[in-house]
Amino acid sequence: MTDRIDTHHHVVPPEYADWLRSKGALAGGLPIPEWTQEAALHLMEQNGIASAVLSVSTPGVHLGDQAEARAMARVVNEFAAQQVRDHPSRFGFFLTTPLPDVDGALDEVAYAYDRLGADGVVLLANNRGTYLGDPAFDPLFEELDRRHAVVFVHPSILPGLEPLDGIPTYVADFLLDTTRAAVNMARNRVLERYPNVKIILSHAGGFLPYAAYRVAVAASARGDIFDGLDLLGRYWFDVALSSSPTSLPSLLAFARPGQITYGSDWPYAPDFAVAGMAAMYDSYDLDEATRASIDRGAAESLFPRFATT
Repeated sequence: MTDRIDTHHHVVPPEYADWLRSKGALAGGLPIPEWTQEAALHLMEQNGIASAVLSVSTPGVHLGDQAEARAMARVVNEFAAQQVRDHPSRFGFFLTTPLPDVDGALDEVAYAYDRLGADGVVLLANNRGTYLGDPAFDPLFEELDRRHAVVFVHPSILPGLEPLDGIPTYVADFLLDTTRAAVNMARNRVLERYPNVKIILSHAGGFLPYAAYRVAVAASARGDIFDGLDLLGRYWFDVALSSSPTSLPSLLAFARPGQITYGSDWPYAPDFAVAGMAAMYDSYDLDEATRASIDRGAAESLFPRFATT
């Protein structure tokens, strides 16, 4: 049966891919993959995915040149929107912004929501060294709150650290990057100050569920563990590359009911990895209501237009 909604499904527009390759850019240590609509739909059929919300992965569009970043954000958003026009019941998309350029991000949010019909926004955990939760990004979150936005947080390169030899960034650094952003946003009370924003943390929130009680004091500006746990518990999570028998128990123990979505991480996770993780997820002992929520129900609450698909 094909009914899952995949909230962690990447799109790699050809012009964007060529631009990244011309810069020698990698995605967390991985080469930039090919992406076609046909291949995406095939992957979805093979893994029981009815609909996918497309997003651009790291390194995003800001590689140091503000004008280039604004132009490339527009390119990738137009491309993603075209996929939705082609298959409105199969695709949605998270708009890309040129952060840390806040003015450019506000312009692109307005364009992508009002002209292209974006379903939400993807933000990197840190943007050229500035983490989500930094006051510099408050004007953007004010606008996202006004729009009742769904924000998908994806990890990026840890600032100031070189990867270990033979261990690409995506292996472990990504998990820390997401956790850092989650704690920083909690400490700066982003979800409290902007209650209309729903934030999905990718890859089960890095290691946040596993370490929640350790980091909760730091997540509270007043050093209160219970306050910190409450703030951290407001996040949503996806199961991309995290549906294993060692990852799911921590996630299920920490996340609030109805706040976990399905995710594949394709095509950065190749077909065999997506299938392998799906097989582990399918074999995990979940009650029917929890599985239905992860597969579809949680995402329907975030993206009601898919509820009629």
